[in-house]
Amino acid sequence: MSERSERHVPVMLQRCLDLLAPALADPGAVVVDCTLGLGGHSEALLATFPAARLIALDRDKEALRLAGERLAPHGDRATLVHAVYDELPEVLGRLGVPRVQGVLFDLGVSSMQLDEADRGFAYAQDAPLDMRMDQSAGAGAAEVLNTYPPGELVRILRTYGEEKQAKRIVEAIVRERAREPFDRSGRLVELIRDALPQAAKRTGGNPAKRTFQALRIEVNGELAVLERAVPAAVSALAVGGRIAVLSYHSLEDRIVKQVLTAGATSTAPHGLPVVPEQYQPRLELLTRGAELPGEDEVAGNSRAASARLRGARRIREDAL
Repeated sequence: MSERSERHVPVMLQRCLDLLAPALADPGAVVVDCTLGLGGHSEALLATFPAARLIALDRDKEALRLAGERLAPHGDRATLVHAVYDELPEVLGRLGVPRVQGVLFDLGVSSMQLDEADRGFAYAQDAPLDMRMDQSAGAGAAEVLNTYPPGELVRILRTYGEEKQAKRIVEAIVRERAREPFDRSGRLVELIRDALPQAAKRTGGNPAKRTFQALRIEVNGELAVLERAVPAAVSALAVGGRIAVLSYHSLEDRIVKQVLTAGATSTAPHGLPVVPEQYQPRLELLTRGAELPGEDEVAGNSRAASARLRGARRIREDAL
């Protein structure tokens, strides 16, 4: 196992295993890890549920390579696929798997991507402005900064980064890119720090955090992908199957909450004395709101601090 895999600490691991456990004990159970990363959650799933088969997706080819080494002892019980997680229906179709018993999402940027300086995800170190989870596809963060119209950049920072100072930051970006295009994260961090008023720099950690989050979400289309992926995962669950989703900021958590809550809500017109089956909920929520990591876990793993976990169980098929 690589040193990076050993350093990687899966977030809320035991609680994720507990949520999925009732669905994964029987022989032939299939569990999907939609966000393989360095394979920490997947390794635990394979070890904890010896009768289960794992299908794991990741858009990052380097993550697939490293996780493949880690999961090699489990042989053909693990199938690793290069795919974005909204491609789940196509992946299951190719593999001839109509229904699965468990689905896990661990959203956001992976430990490996944060730790690899040359990927440009981390605002704490100077690196090329890339931020693509799949480095073989799409435009990187530098292209977004250098070519997007100012109004579009303001929208991205406000919507995806919840950055109150978006207009001020974008004005500085537009001035600077006219002088010289952006290509390094260090220059962007310095620009943000200089652009913000003193009061805005005193709260919320690194002042570049929200801008980097917004750029990463835009570069990878994360929210649009998630809006497609969670409903697709729910649809892939067999009756009795379970889904667990770890999110790391309010935008992700809001999408997950909306999909799971809608699935657990009757769609019957108001006032029916008896609710026909086609209107009854197809999900049962397994968490009350979003569960948070314990203080001990946050103390031992700083990346768990912003985690929010939601789970649900499939209780009936879709109405015809």
